[in-house]
Amino acid sequence: MKRKILSFLLVAAVFISTVSAHDLFLKLDSFFIAVNEKVSVKILNGSFQSSEGAVNFARLKETSVVSPLGTRTNPKEADFTKDENTSFLNLQPTEAGNYIVGLSTMPREIDLKAKDFNEYLTEDGIPDTLAERKRKKQLTKNVREQYSKHVKMIFQVGGKQSDNYKTALGYPVEIIPQVNPYTLKTGDMFEFLCLKDGKPLTNQFVMTGRENTNGKLIIGANVRTDRNGVAKIKIVGAGKWYVKFIQMTRLSDPKINYESKWTTLTFEIR
Repeated sequence: MKRKILSFLLVAAVFISTVSAHDLFLKLDSFFIAVNEKVSVKILNGSFQSSEGAVNFARLKETSVVSPLGTRTNPKEADFTKDENTSFLNLQPTEAGNYIVGLSTMPREIDLKAKDFNEYLTEDGIPDTLAERKRKKQLTKNVREQYSKHVKMIFQVGGKQSDNYKTALGYPVEIIPQVNPYTLKTGDMFEFLCLKDGKPLTNQFVMTGRENTNGKLIIGANVRTDRNGVAKIKIVGAGKWYVKFIQMTRLSDPKINYESKWTTLTFEIR
C-alpha cells in the first residue's frame, strides 16, 4: 500500500510540474557589485524567489551580455553552471556602469486541460485570452500551447550609471526601460516600453513586484501599456524589482491553439 501511495504521489508531482506555469527570472544576491568582482547570475525557473528546475544550456536560443560601453557578447556553455534546481551564468564585469544580461529560450509545446489553462490565464496575467474564451464559450476546451521565454536583467558595477539601459536585444518580446532604473529612488515613477517583434504593444497587461530588503515578496501593481506601448509604475520601496508580461496569441493551426511569449525584467532599487 505504501508503495502504491508513493507511486501515486510521484505521478501527481510530475503532473503538477507539467501543468504549472513557471516564470523565468534573472537575479543576483545583490545587483550592486564591484569592478572585477566574480558573480553568479541565478536563472530562476519557477518564481522570483525559487527555482524548481535547472535550465539546460541546450534550451537557450540566445544569451547576451551588454557592457556599459554597449559592447554585446554572447556567453558560452562554459560560462554556465547548475545544481539540482538552479542554473547560473558566471560573470566577471571589468567596467564600471550598468550591464544588461539576456536569455532567450527555444519554443516548447504543452498540452493543458481546460481547467488548468483557465487558472493559468487568471494567475499569470493573461485576462484578455480568458475573456475571449468566456465570450466564445470555450472555457471547457483543452488546449495545446507553444511557449518561449525571453528575460533580461540590469545591474550596476561600481558607483556610476551608463546610457546603455535602453539597448534592445531583439527578442520576440522585450521590456525596455525609458529611464535608467539605477537613477531612481523610492517615490519616483519607472516608465518602460513593451515590445513584440520590435513593435510597441498597446494595452498589454503587465504584472510587477519586488522582494523587499527583508527578503519578503510583495506583489505590486498590475498596469496596462498606453497606445505607444509604454507603462509606468511607482517605485514604492527599495528592493529587488521585477516587471513581467505574457503576450498570448490565438492560432489557426489545427495542432497548436495558442502561442505565448513570456518576458521579465529585473533590477534593484536602494
